[in-house]
Amino acid sequence: MSERINIGNNAFILPEPQTILGTMLDGRPNFMAMAWVTRVNYDPCIMAMAVNKKHASHRAILETGQYSINLPSVDMVAETDYAGLASGNRTDKSGLFEVHFGELENAPLIRACPLAMEFRLKEQFHMTNDTLFIGELVAAWTEERFLTDGHVDVEKARPFTLTMPDNRYWAVGVQVGRAWHEGKALRKSPTD
Repeated sequence: MSERINIGNNAFILPEPQTILGTMLDGRPNFMAMAWVTRVNYDPCIMAMAVNKKHASHRAILETGQYSINLPSVDMVAETDYAGLASGNRTDKSGLFEVHFGELENAPLIRACPLAMEFRLKEQFHMTNDTLFIGELVAAWTEERFLTDGHVDVEKARPFTLTMPDNRYWAVGVQVGRAWHEGKALRKSPTD
């Protein structure tokens, strides 16, 4: 077996779901590419995301207490990347996507995304550079063509991930197993 080596803080390679954050900034839809997002509670569905304090989206969330998290498909890589390159502090990104609104008036939903979710801010934790925003899901929007058995199907939605520090996008690959199933053969008893 090869020797393990310490690579310091370059271990920041975990694939993260690439999303697009939607906010209302000064009365207009604003968008930001965002991958630092994760679900932190099942019921109710609560998600956490880290947003840099210098971003216009940060200010918009604090002002309205509402936002959307949109899951783009691999067909939207260029638009997603642009949403992260162009700063909402200097650029009007309101025409970048066709939007619709659901239950919340300050959470613009991107129509082209296979999944668009609207959130109400519940808590926030301020760190050195970023704020960890904790939001409760209000509603999730999709189309019938992205569903299998009533759930969004990853193969149909075709999301992608981001890895850092190499700053690369990756298409989600093939299914390799089922959670809470594949490890059953390794159990010593039904209770372990």
